[in-house]
Amino acid sequence: MKKWCAAGLAALFVFCSALVAAAQDVTLTSHDGSIEVTGTLLGFDGEFYRVATQFGPLTVDGSGVSCDGPGCPNLSDYVAELLFSGSSTMAEVLLPALVEGFALRSGYQAERQEIDDSHFQYELKSPESGRTLGRFIFRVTNTDEGFADLLADEADLVMALREIRPAERARAIEAGMGDLTQPGRARVVALDAMVPVVAPDNPVHEISAAQLAQVFSGQIVNWTDLGGPDAPIALHLSAEGSGLAQIAEDTLLRPGRLRLAEGVMRHAPTRGLVEAVMKDPFGIGLASLAESGEARVLPLTGGCGFALAATRRSIKTEDYPLTAPMFLYQPARRLPKMGRAFLAYVGSPLAQIVIRRAGFVDQATEVIGLGLQGDRLANAILTAGEEVSLDELQRMVGVLKPMSRLSLSFRFEPGSARPDAQSRTNILLLAEAIESGQFDANALSFIGFSDGDGPAGSNMRIARARAEAVRNAVVKAAQAATPGKITTHVEAFGEALPMACDDSDWGRKVNRRVEVWVR
Repeated sequence: MKKWCAAGLAALFVFCSALVAAAQDVTLTSHDGSIEVTGTLLGFDGEFYRVATQFGPLTVDGSGVSCDGPGCPNLSDYVAELLFSGSSTMAEVLLPALVEGFALRSGYQAERQEIDDSHFQYELKSPESGRTLGRFIFRVTNTDEGFADLLADEADLVMALREIRPAERARAIEAGMGDLTQPGRARVVALDAMVPVVAPDNPVHEISAAQLAQVFSGQIVNWTDLGGPDAPIALHLSAEGSGLAQIAEDTLLRPGRLRLAEGVMRHAPTRGLVEAVMKDPFGIGLASLAESGEARVLPLTGGCGFALAATRRSIKTEDYPLTAPMFLYQPARRLPKMGRAFLAYVGSPLAQIVIRRAGFVDQATEVIGLGLQGDRLANAILTAGEEVSLDELQRMVGVLKPMSRLSLSFRFEPGSARPDAQSRTNILLLAEAIESGQFDANALSFIGFSDGDGPAGSNMRIARARAEAVRNAVVKAAQAATPGKITTHVEAFGEALPMACDDSDWGRKVNRRVEVWVR
């Protein structure tokens, strides 16, 4: 917050001055006078004080102490404040929709106030008295800046389109903010996808993931190599530091040890990228699906005949390989009561409706019948190798036929048995659904699949081990579930049901998965 003040933003002068005044010495004294804590007030959430002392940050229950000093808050006029910083994609549409939905659900009046080009806030007011009860303040930048603000103690929540980097995680631990990769510190709010977009009149209608990587690394520079006209390819990407640009480098280029080509045109905010591609008949960009607008989205294909389009279902199941989870990161400290209520609302069924209406993919669990998966079964038959026998395919169909697939899938970090970010959230979502009784009297089957790299027997054993690990993690997380209400099983079919070609890193990653089927 200090750099906001230093920038001399007139609209923020009163707000910054209040924060500076709050950062003064305070003394908290227990009611019997036996305990006294002196330090700098870091925050007050309406219930607890957070004070920087010579022993480090301390959190003190306000009901048990009296506060003395110029930094002490006015308890009768307390306004809960929550500071968001980070991704413009999340700040411009998704989070405002959720704040307004939360206010409506909670009986507040939500009033949006524009501050400047990169700051706005919502005041949540009592409809009876008109008094401001809460203030949600947004700094609209990019994912890198969001983490920088959090580490500088200038934000309460980071809006991120990527996972926290190891260096950021280490710095947060050093700053006493906890391990931001642990449950409760990071949550997936909604899902999006990174998609290749072209102008509507571009004659190319599909592209493989390998070709897409070669295009953005400068190895393919002319549309003729993609079946298009003899014209140079113009590359468009989000601004450096944006989560979407970092997803492109991390998931598309880095697995093949490729570097981004020179001469890429950068755009901020992301919607500017789509506008530029729409005007450029020889351009191609990597955009958010939610912000793809009127541009044409190219499906991803593979040499073995698969085609994967970014749809709500393929993103939710993570079958589409360039899925982009949208995170909120929170340090290990108490948020105001209103802030905690907002985060609880974000994970509620009502919020999932708001997320869908805002154009993003929600995380509500869906059931997908076997009859809706004809393409998957047809591809399994067409691509079955020598090690996948007809008997094995028939066994698989016999097991799956009486069941339906849940939209929650589980995939793993490269070279690791650790579930990826979206899958870690899916473990908690499935555990919560089990605890709520959603699957009472049902049987859940955790079914492991693998890629086709290596002997089929080894792949089968690995797939089963991963399915068992996911099942155990879900059961452990569902601590409040009533014993005996559901049964769980583990099964594996190895490489018998591929989702993508095994000729690329991303294809093999998509194929290594655990699915959940319900009966």
